[in-house]
Amino acid sequence: MPIIMPIYGTRPEAIKMAPIINSLNMSPDMDCFVTVTGQHRDMLDQVNVLFDIVPDADLDIIQQRQSLNSILTRTVDGLDQLFSRTRPDAVVVQGDTTTSTAGAISAFYHGIPVVHVEAGLRSGDLFSPFPEEANRKLTSQVASLHLAPTSVSKANLLRENIDHRDVVVTGNTVIDALFATAKKTIEFSDDRLESLSSSARRIVLVTTHRRENQGETMHGIGRALARIADAEPGVTIVLPVHKNPAVREAVLPYLSDRPNIIVTEPLAYGEFTRMLSLAHVVLTDSGGVQEEAPSFGKPVLVMRDNTERPEAVAAGTVRLIGTDESRIYKEVTDLLRNEESYLSMANAVNPYGDGRAAERSVAAIRALLGIGERMDEFLL
Repeated sequence: MPIIMPIYGTRPEAIKMAPIINSLNMSPDMDCFVTVTGQHRDMLDQVNVLFDIVPDADLDIIQQRQSLNSILTRTVDGLDQLFSRTRPDAVVVQGDTTTSTAGAISAFYHGIPVVHVEAGLRSGDLFSPFPEEANRKLTSQVASLHLAPTSVSKANLLRENIDHRDVVVTGNTVIDALFATAKKTIEFSDDRLESLSSSARRIVLVTTHRRENQGETMHGIGRALARIADAEPGVTIVLPVHKNPAVREAVLPYLSDRPNIIVTEPLAYGEFTRMLSLAHVVLTDSGGVQEEAPSFGKPVLVMRDNTERPEAVAAGTVRLIGTDESRIYKEVTDLLRNEESYLSMANAVNPYGDGRAAERSVAAIRALLGIGERMDEFLL
């Protein structure tokens, strides 16, 4: 029986890989061998627990203040040893992390077919997002099957001369995960959030962590949040702060002693999904949040100059605002004060999926192995 090996190491990968793992586990003609690298640790483990995933192999590569080169080399070395013991018939990597690229390259060197989930996203700037844009392009060069979330992503791949027969539009599995999680009854572990959830206060949910935003830019983000809190005392800002010390050292000094800012540790995925559903405005530099928030009809302001996810920008739910402190302040307060501006963005149009992306993905994997047929592609 063919062995399929999903390889992932970060929380976003785990969220998007979970529906595929679930579908693989239900397949009667394939074995699923789950491998995690541990590029993230606590956040990764939380998602695995939420979706009842028990990894078959854990490389546990995480180190304090680990560099990209360290992640890459430790992952390649760990997979090299693993492949000598367990040779899968295909590996599945997701997205744009260093884990996904290392997994793809390692498998390619061993002559193992690579399946790339969420393939074809492009910003057009090799250094933004960094290193994700380069990671995606590198993975595309060695993948045998490209599972593109949208027709835009497929078009990107075709422009790069990827054979159209190797590309399948599936929708994004993050929507599958979101739908499954939204059905669960989840309480906040932080009492402040539980109290906030039953209040009438409007919430600005903030996430920030991008490498290209670290340094003085991240200090500006902290100052902008402080200005928003001071100008809008009736609004509560919720910031689940990233574990990266560089993020915390830049942002947190500006946020103390403000009663309408709640800083928490990173929220478990189920809790984050619930907070996303409660938010009035979302301010982020994350890629995944741009995909999730439109399902709840939330306006998303993206602290980046470009995005590899243009579909929601075209739909009007997402707006790129850059990282200038004054621009962040202006854009957020405009949505809080101007109902017309808010309603123009607050809609439930989600171009990223219908909840069947994992089903289409597994069908495409079975077709790759010659044991099944593909499903019809996802169409918006």
